[in-house]
Amino acid sequence: MLTFAAAVILLIITPGPGVLSIAGVGAAYGWRGGLRYGAGLFLGTNCVLVAVVTGLAAIILSVPAVRTVLMVASVAYLVYLAARIAFAGSRIAFIEAKTAPGVRSGLLLQAINPKAYAVNTALLTGFSYAAGSPAFELTTKILIMNAIWLPIHLGWLWAGVTLNRLNLSYRTQRLINYGMATAMLAVVAMALVSTFGGAQ
Repeated sequence: MLTFAAAVILLIITPGPGVLSIAGVGAAYGWRGGLRYGAGLFLGTNCVLVAVVTGLAAIILSVPAVRTVLMVASVAYLVYLAARIAFAGSRIAFIEAKTAPGVRSGLLLQAINPKAYAVNTALLTGFSYAAGSPAFELTTKILIMNAIWLPIHLGWLWAGVTLNRLNLSYRTQRLINYGMATAMLAVVAMALVSTFGGAQ
C-alpha cells in the first residue's frame, strides 16, 4: 500500500495539463477562481477514474475513430497551451483567458487529458496489494488517490497564486514560461508515443 501511495505521488505531482492549468488559474484569478476550476478538475479526474474502473474508457478508446478524435483534441489543446505559456508577455502566465475558467472547464480538460487516463489506468491495474479482496483494494486505492490528489493540486494552485504576487525579473519570468511550456510539450510527446506505441 505504501508503494502504491508513493506511485500516486510521483505520477500526480509531475507537470501535466491539470496541475499546470490550475497553477495558471491561480496566477490569473487568485484563490476563488482557482478553487472553482480545481473542483472541476477533481470531478473530472474522478469521472475518468470511473470510466477506467467500469471499462468504459477501454471500450471508447478501442474505437479507432473516437481515439483519433480525442487524441487530436488533446494534443491540439496541449500544444496551444504550451505556446501560450512560452510566448506569454512580461508576466508569469501559465494559461491566459479573458474569463476565469470554472467547474465545467476543469471537467472538460480532464475528459481529453491523456495523462488522466494513463495515470488512472496504471494505478488501478497495477500495484496489487490485496489480491484476495479486490473490492477492498479498489476502495482503498480510490481513497488514497483522492487524498493525495487534493493537496498536490492545492499546492500547485498556491504556487500559481504566489508567483503572481512576486516581483520577478523579465528574464526569470521568461525562463519559467519556457520551462512550463517544455513540460507541456513533453506531455504531448508521451501521449503520442503511448498512442502510436499501443497501436503497433
